[in-house]
Amino acid sequence: MTNQDKAVVITVLRQELKCPLKLILQVAEMSSSSYHDACKRAYKTYPRELINEITSIRHENPDYGYRRVTAELHHRTLKANHKVVLKIMTINGLLCTAFNRLTKKYNAYAGTVGHIAPNRVKRRFTTDRPFQKVLTAVTELRWGAGSIAEHAYFTAFIDVYNGEILTWNIGLHPTVEFVTKPLDELLKQRSERHYRMTIHSDQGCQYQNRDYVSRLAHNRVLQSMSRQATCLDNAMAESIFRIVKVGTVHNNHYQSYDELKSAVTDYVYYYNNKRIKTKLAGKTPVQYRYLFDQLAA
Repeated sequence: MTNQDKAVVITVLRQELKCPLKLILQVAEMSSSSYHDACKRAYKTYPRELINEITSIRHENPDYGYRRVTAELHHRTLKANHKVVLKIMTINGLLCTAFNRLTKKYNAYAGTVGHIAPNRVKRRFTTDRPFQKVLTAVTELRWGAGSIAEHAYFTAFIDVYNGEILTWNIGLHPTVEFVTKPLDELLKQRSERHYRMTIHSDQGCQYQNRDYVSRLAHNRVLQSMSRQATCLDNAMAESIFRIVKVGTVHNNHYQSYDELKSAVTDYVYYYNNKRIKTKLAGKTPVQYRYLFDQLAA
């Protein structure tokens, strides 16, 4: 709460309770000079058009913080400093709280049951070209009451270049086929490049399996794995999975698996095509990839 906000509350309390100002200031832990200075300062009024646009952006994008809202305003040709946007969002109760919830991480590690690949990525989550470094993992989603029978699993292959979810799958059982299906789609989607692709994952049993490993070898894809019990080695994938969860199960309640699957489908499209990223110069993942293709053409 700002000094101006405190001054308003103190003034109201003083009028209603008819208490000495000194006593109220002591309770509020505010000095007399700060109170009188705040009373002299008039609240700065912001354009109603700007407030309405910010409110509209937040309602359309529940997981946008003030920096992303600022970037979207610039796309809409409304110039505003990020500090002004933060102030307006604070005053109007529009700050993002979607990421406040914490959940337990899904772990598919079952010991060494197959091939363990070296860690080739080594937390270098940067590249200047698409399809060079791809991350993958499996996470758990819940619907209904969240019982054992109401668990689903989500997997995705994510391009480090722009954070785009290239291919994905959702199902009731995290089998090897559950993982290899989007992998096959990714390998078909990838066009001819003069450099090899590296796919990084954790040491989950699906990624140690011979069917998964042989697909990578057959297509000349390098395999990389996180160290055991070191989730930071795949931090970018975990971060994007959390964004997907925030946009679906964390802030919505689905009564059935079909509802959950439909919501995830819609959100992945939104994430790739409409959700802007500040580190991509305010562009969506798909827009950023198209920009690369145009420059490379």
